[in-house]
Amino acid sequence: MHRRNFIAASAAAVAGFGPLSSVRAAESGVSDTEIVLGHTGILSGPLGAPIKVVMAGAGLAFDAANAQGGLSGRKIRLVSLDDELVPEKAVANYEKLLGEHRAFAFFGCVGSGTTAAAAKVLNQSGAPMVGGYAVSDSARDRVAGSGYFVRATFAREAQALVQHLTTIGVSRIAVAYLDNPGGAEVAKLVDAALAALQLKPVAAVPVKGDGSTNESAGKTLAESKAQAVIMYLGGGIGGEVMKSAWSAGGRQMFYGMSIVPGDVTAKLVGDKTSGLAISQVVPYPWSEVDAGTKEYRQLAERAKVDIGYLSYEGYVNAQVMIEALRRTGRDLTRARLHATLKSMKLRVSNMEVDFTGASNTGSRFIEMVRVTKEGKFLR
Repeated sequence: MHRRNFIAASAAAVAGFGPLSSVRAAESGVSDTEIVLGHTGILSGPLGAPIKVVMAGAGLAFDAANAQGGLSGRKIRLVSLDDELVPEKAVANYEKLLGEHRAFAFFGCVGSGTTAAAAKVLNQSGAPMVGGYAVSDSARDRVAGSGYFVRATFAREAQALVQHLTTIGVSRIAVAYLDNPGGAEVAKLVDAALAALQLKPVAAVPVKGDGSTNESAGKTLAESKAQAVIMYLGGGIGGEVMKSAWSAGGRQMFYGMSIVPGDVTAKLVGDKTSGLAISQVVPYPWSEVDAGTKEYRQLAERAKVDIGYLSYEGYVNAQVMIEALRRTGRDLTRARLHATLKSMKLRVSNMEVDFTGASNTGSRFIEMVRVTKEGKFLR
């Protein structure tokens, strides 16, 4: 896996700064030759694997920008720390990134509880955070003024999935979600989307992130007699729950929210994968029409990064970060970057991103795709 932009946490990681100009001396994380971005997220265990792919996709865009001379002569350097999705560890990482690693801004940080817990640190530092992943709608609200999220809200995903299912005549719908604050909130969003149509979930099943409850969760879903299950399950957990449900006699269809990795699920589920559909929040990575998508695939092939929705989302988010830094210009300060982001509209690979409204979420893009048994995606 492409790892050039994953820089191990160590005191040595901040060595090598060039002399700061007098203009830049007061702005942490910006030198005459470098811009330091910080990232904290889960990078270990079953939930860490897809995050590494997302960040590898982001690395493609950062490396490409650096190869072209950087931004106003500055190269982008990303420092990434593992917080195991534990809020206390995440807050400590944010503080370490700001203090020890002198991060100018944050990119691609992961998780709902972890992001919400860091609201005070982000607000006090003034450091913008761009392109968070798997961050609940309420956590986005908690960091309003600090965080800028590219992907559509989970409320919009829940509404799109419920609308699709009810349109094709499915009314007995269950939800399986990660047993953490973000997952619990997503379950409520699905419930609200169903309530708008005078429906209720036939089951709402929390699943531990370490995979210890996969079997019992699958059994509960099978017993619910649901026609379809909406999943908010990362890594390989969704595939294991699907297998457990079928082993217990379940016959339901499965629909994943965008954090469900279709390729990973296909490896676990095999021939039955064709029953899985996923709501995607970035455009089709295999498009032959869009030039940006083609460039992403070329970069990924050269760097041996898996081509797919995970790495493509990282790439798209990084493009937004790069464009914000570029528009801010040589006089790069946190306050100026905030001003740029709040006034920014752009189109990235046929996806509109607009931060000029009241929301700190830039995109409303949702597309439903099916997953084949080979782990390929069909629009």
